[in-house]
Amino acid sequence: MGKKKTSRGFMPALLAGVEKAGNALPHPAALFGLFALFALLISWIGYLLGWNVIHPATGETVFVENLLSKPGLDRIMTEMVTNFTDFAPLGIVLVAMLGIGIAESSGLISAIIRKLVLTSPKKILTFVIVLAGVLSNIASSVGYVLLVPLAGTIFLAMRRHPLVGMAAAFAGVSGGFSANLIIGTIDPLLAGLTTEAAHILDPNYYVNPTGNYFLMVASVFLIAFLGTVVTERIVAPYFGEYKGPEKPEPLEELDAKERKGLRWSLIVMVVWLVIFAIGLIPSNGFLRGENGGLLNSPVLEGVVAFLFLVAGTMGIAYGIGIGKFKKDADIIKGMADSMKTLAYYVVLVFFAAQFVAYFKWSNLGLIFAIEGADFLMKAELGLIPTMLLFIILSGMINMVMGSASAKWAIMAPIFVPVFMLLGYSPELSQVVYRIGDSVTNVISPMMSFFALIIAYFQKYEPKSGIGTVTSTMLPYSITFFIGWSLLLIAWVLLGLPLGPGAGIHYQLPV
Repeated sequence: MGKKKTSRGFMPALLAGVEKAGNALPHPAALFGLFALFALLISWIGYLLGWNVIHPATGETVFVENLLSKPGLDRIMTEMVTNFTDFAPLGIVLVAMLGIGIAESSGLISAIIRKLVLTSPKKILTFVIVLAGVLSNIASSVGYVLLVPLAGTIFLAMRRHPLVGMAAAFAGVSGGFSANLIIGTIDPLLAGLTTEAAHILDPNYYVNPTGNYFLMVASVFLIAFLGTVVTERIVAPYFGEYKGPEKPEPLEELDAKERKGLRWSLIVMVVWLVIFAIGLIPSNGFLRGENGGLLNSPVLEGVVAFLFLVAGTMGIAYGIGIGKFKKDADIIKGMADSMKTLAYYVVLVFFAAQFVAYFKWSNLGLIFAIEGADFLMKAELGLIPTMLLFIILSGMINMVMGSASAKWAIMAPIFVPVFMLLGYSPELSQVVYRIGDSVTNVISPMMSFFALIIAYFQKYEPKSGIGTVTSTMLPYSITFFIGWSLLLIAWVLLGLPLGPGAGIHYQLPV
């Protein structure tokens, strides 16, 4: 056994209390239903009290709209369906997951991760494991269910403590959740919510899923580096030598069929790259936007469609190459299975869409944003203290509410307009939230896979519990918070774009 097992104290007790408090909350879908009812009630109270503000862009007086009035109730009933079907994140996520579902069900994503980890030199293996964890979030849960236990097996085979390997993988998968080299499902999901929130002030504003791409690419290597340092300098010495009952097992390399499938999928990827090059490099390329622009090209504005096509075709090529896809029904089944995993999300979106709509119709979001921005401006904290406080707030909320989209659906209608009124882009408020939401994932009992990580730990240390996982992952959480915040501060001070066409500053339309 490692040296860690005698560790007890304040943190396990605190986390147990947070877990109990979090479990006492209603189901997230029911919570949004309650928020929607609460928005109706507050709209009535605000109307009676005559709440109003002066719109900073138009100079007009904005009043609270009473949604419990006859016109309000009529609108609630007649637009309930369209609130749901027109909710920006819904279609984006459904389409993206259809393509990801093909790639995941074919085994392509699992094969890529195994290939990446198993072919890496031992000296940089920890770095590769953390990096693979970060990259795995494109396929939602695959990192949790595949890479974390695989990392324990790899470390055991190398005569190292398996919990150290699992901690490194978990740090990448969960602590680096927002970062990636390519657009994942979280990008269009959050961008859709940010767009909805931005419409409170600017109905024509659109947040592209690539809006945080440049910073998130840089974050991949930052998180991989920091995760490696914490693993080797803090976590590995903390556990010491493994003396448990589990014995090393031989690692299975990719077999001939899997290698053939990867070659086929690589050919498909090259074909797509050639298409993109032909369509984007020439000034009159067929994939360029109006007037030959790149930022308004269908590749960027339709990134979700291309994600579906690229992931789907690569998955099909791999599935055919290994013999898993023998007929069209096999491909459709993979797509259908990916939709099954979104059943809970669809229910959640129905209630979230109603809440967001009521919040917007009532003008409560606009009034709170203007008042909040007025407070921040009078406080004269400056952008950097404001960003740091927002990161901390997001991280604290993450401790009691696990879903990144659920939290942002609540917070975006307030904080996106606040940042806009302070002169900063919706993309900046979104990336600040993403950092805060990611850094506490690894220590939050409300994170949906936290119980699974405990079960993984118990395979090698049977007495492991919440305190074990939390105390192991706490150094990652603190280090990621400091490192990511410093990167964001440097990015803002240098005035670098957050993504293609996504700057730091914003000016309200006149």
